[in-house]
Amino acid sequence: MNRLELERRTKLFALAIIKFAATLPTDRIGDVIKYQMVKAGTSIGANYREANRAESRNDFIHKIGIVEKEASECQYWLELCDEAKFGDVSQRAWLLRECGELLAIFTSSGRTAKAARA
Repeated sequence: MNRLELERRTKLFALAIIKFAATLPTDRIGDVIKYQMVKAGTSIGANYREANRAESRNDFIHKIGIVEKEASECQYWLELCDEAKFGDVSQRAWLLRECGELLAIFTSSGRTAKAARA
């Protein structure tokens, strides 16, 4: 998967997170989870785009680290939704799987970039 394909994939993930969040409860608990999950889930793609325009290898490594943290946080909020049985089960399962794959991709990318730096 090349850079542009991964940028597209992270954007599609962000849109799916937005759609999923719109189905969550509209009480205080739902509002907090929605806010945090949408913030982290949309930040993955935004920060990945920024990483692709890094000014140096060190800048790229730093920004990929942010992407990894946002993916991990999004995964946390999705896990909470899963355990609380919030949202559509099949949509939730897909989001959890996709988020896990994205997290693995960005973790690997960060490791590779760090190893190349040494």
